Amino acid sequence: MTTLKAGDKAPNFKGANESGDTIALKDYKGKKLALFFYPKDDTPTCTKEACSLRDGYKTLQKNGIEVLGVSPDKSKKHEKFIGKYELPFSLLADTEQETLKAYGVWGPKKFMGKEYVGVHRTTFLIDEKGEIEHVIEKVKSKEHADQILDLLDKA
Repeated sequence: MTTLKAGDKAPNFKGANESGDTIALKDYKGKKLALFFYPKDDTPTCTKEACSLRDGYKTLQKNGIEVLGVSPDKSKKHEKFIGKYELPFSLLADTEQETLKAYGVWGPKKFMGKEYVGVHRTTFLIDEKGEIEHVIEKVKSKEHADQILDLLDKA
């Protein structure tokens, strides 16, 4: 669904994390960032994705990659989700869908024959200069950390 691709400048974002602290793209300047967008905290597929990233977090960091999740959930819900699954990374609350829309991951979806508007599960690997290196539109929730690491091996 997103029109962003490798080589594009990553759209700026700014919002509150689970603690209410403001996080922005500029905070990751000089670092690689796996920016993952997901529909909702504490749902089966989103939990599998977050736990995959949790389990692979040390390896991702050894490869110089920071991790940040974004969903339309509120900061308090993120705080509970992080606590319940011991997630070592922050989650950005995008209740107004500004970041979701900037990255082109907010739009029409279908589930069980019903149409609605929501988040298209997508991950962007952003380089140290703020450019998109990879866009993962077919996220494998259970193996998402490995999916990201495999892209590094191919680079």
